[in-house]
Amino acid sequence: MPTDNLKRRSTGGRPKGDPALRRNETIGVRVSATEYAALRTKAAMMHMPPAQWLREAALTRNLPPPPVAPINREQYAELARLSANLNQLARLANEGDRVTVDDGLLKRVATETRRLRLALLGIEGHDNDR
Repeated sequence: MPTDNLKRRSTGGRPKGDPALRRNETIGVRVSATEYAALRTKAAMMHMPPAQWLREAALTRNLPPPPVAPINREQYAELARLSANLNQLARLANEGDRVTVDDGLLKRVATETRRLRLALLGIEGHDNDR
């Protein structure tokens, strides 16, 4: 037999990928016929199978923040009142009026109050104050 015919045969199929990236888990979701038709339509518009479209939509969508607990809303309102008073004191101090609070302390308290208000609303890391 010639050596050309003794070449190793390919096993066929796609080569195995990274095991960490392999999708082994399944989530079952029941939908109505109308919902299924809508999902198929949306997936087709993106040239994707419905399962891939659902996965991409679920994993990339930005959801609204979770609701703020009522106690946090109450504390937020109280801090808003305190913050307004602190801002009035700071304004008076900046205008040259006599204020008996150390400026550095006043600024630190105002900054901490603002940070805490944002944290109570779940918007940590943003500088804008609502």
